[in-house]
Amino acid sequence: MANNLLGKGLSSLTLFESKKFKEMSKKHGKSIKNDMKEELKVPVTEQDQGLETGKIETESNHNDQESEGKETGSTPEVAMEAQLQMKIDELNDKYLRLYSEFDNYRRRTSKERIELGKIASAEIITELLPVLDDFERAIKSVTDSQDCNAVKEGVNLIYNKFKGILEKKGVKVIEAIGQDFNTDFHEAITYIPATGDELKNKIVDELEKGYLLGDKVIRFSKVVIGQ
Repeated sequence: MANNLLGKGLSSLTLFESKKFKEMSKKHGKSIKNDMKEELKVPVTEQDQGLETGKIETESNHNDQESEGKETGSTPEVAMEAQLQMKIDELNDKYLRLYSEFDNYRRRTSKERIELGKIASAEIITELLPVLDDFERAIKSVTDSQDCNAVKEGVNLIYNKFKGILEKKGVKVIEAIGQDFNTDFHEAITYIPATGDELKNKIVDELEKGYLLGDKVIRFSKVVIGQ
């Protein structure tokens, strides 16, 4: 019986100790878990705080730039329009300057051309005045002289003198009689029947002489054509 009581006592003690051990284990387990949680917490250093702050600032700047880009989206178009307007103004200015210079050049050359024409006319007239003097002397001699041969000779001298002045200025007579008809130099007044085949489309008579000044026709020859 004593043994039975001892056994019950031991078993009771064992149950009590077992409960106590479980409670202590639970408390101890919670404390271990809490300690582990505290150890697992990563301490935030100043360097980590700086990196985190820089990241936030970078994102903020990027967002600001995007918002500014959206607000000023038309700025490149405005700049391009202003640049084109400047180019247009520059071209207009150049055009006005060139037009003004050309207008001045045109007026100057026109004035110079008129002056040159006057000078050329004065030179020719100056050289022709002696011919006029010769004609006046010939008229006086005709009235006072009865010698027709002398008058004829005087007229021929005046004619040759006048012709020499014109040739010196570049005036040449256009050949006509016996030449092929050429519309570049001749003007047909009328057509007559040709006396032979060799005179067909040839100039058979000249009513008025033509002249060249250099290589330019200043008067066409008025001619009669055989056909």
